[in-house]
Amino acid sequence: MKSAEKISATQLSFLLFSFIAPTVILILPSLMVNISKQDAWITIFPAVLIGAINIWVMIILSKRYPGQTIIQYSSQILGKWLGKCLGLYIVYYWINFDFIILNQHIQFINTVLLHKSPSIVVSLSLALLCGIAVYMGIESIARCNEFLALVMFVLLIPLLMLMLAEFDPERLRPVLSEGMLPILQGTIYPVAYLSQFIILGWLLPYLNQPKKAFKASFIGLFANAGLLAITVLLLIIIFGPLTEKLTFPLLSVIQYIGFQGSFERLEALAVAIWVMGCFVKVALTFFIICLSICQLFNIKNYRDLVMPITILSVLGSVSVFANYSTDLSYYLKYTYPSYAIFTQLIIPIFLLIIDSIKSLWKKSAL
Repeated sequence: MKSAEKISATQLSFLLFSFIAPTVILILPSLMVNISKQDAWITIFPAVLIGAINIWVMIILSKRYPGQTIIQYSSQILGKWLGKCLGLYIVYYWINFDFIILNQHIQFINTVLLHKSPSIVVSLSLALLCGIAVYMGIESIARCNEFLALVMFVLLIPLLMLMLAEFDPERLRPVLSEGMLPILQGTIYPVAYLSQFIILGWLLPYLNQPKKAFKASFIGLFANAGLLAITVLLLIIIFGPLTEKLTFPLLSVIQYIGFQGSFERLEALAVAIWVMGCFVKVALTFFIICLSICQLFNIKNYRDLVMPITILSVLGSVSVFANYSTDLSYYLKYTYPSYAIFTQLIIPIFLLIIDSIKSLWKKSAL
């Protein structure tokens, strides 16, 4: 696949950061603390290792099949029909992923900002902007995100610094009080989110300097892992065991700082960070879905699918759960981690193993 659209290595790093960071820092800490308690920050280290393996697998596959997405080279590795079946499953996964992200957006905005706004209006307002961005192309999304990622980073710095004024390091003790088992169990959550680097399977064909793929991807990994580590540490030393009971712990601590300090309504910064990150996340998800369907069914232009996918996403986001808060919390805690790890990590590793076996088989047959 040769495309006129190209993104730089810097833009790739920014996209990886924006795709993962907002949902990670706002939602993930409470899930980690629920299992690993005050040792939740330790779970990030094995998760980074898994994330690095995920990146390595995706880049190796991309090098073996240059210019192709994971949808395209899956058919070459598994054969036409098995590859198509896997492609259909991956499309289903991303559509479901899209519904969940937009549903999270609805809940966050209704909880923090617009309490009485209809869910479909909240979802539609974001989805339309994302649809326009996708129609403009991946290069436009990447350029827009260069600005948004910097703004998110600038907004995060003062928030994290203000949090330092309220911390109590004693809440980090005792370390490893229950051994390694809770830490290993809690690792499933950061692994599920840091394995979202599977999006490299759709972004690497557009990278203008493929040799910089490793560097750009690892910058994205360490930026997300570092931000998550700092956020979890600060939340534990401020709220302690209370962290696991909060739906949006980072938002709660920002509201606490705003109430106690000289600044008021600092949660507006959290809303800005969420909306900007969610815009990039949903736009990239739309792009992946449209591109994947086109490659599965040999449709020439993925832009033809942008409007139908946008409408489907809005309808799905407001109907995916009967009880928004309870069902979403259960899904994120019990269903999504195993579902994500299987799709985002196990499947690429399986493809690499099959491809390596086929290559060795061909060499031994010569």
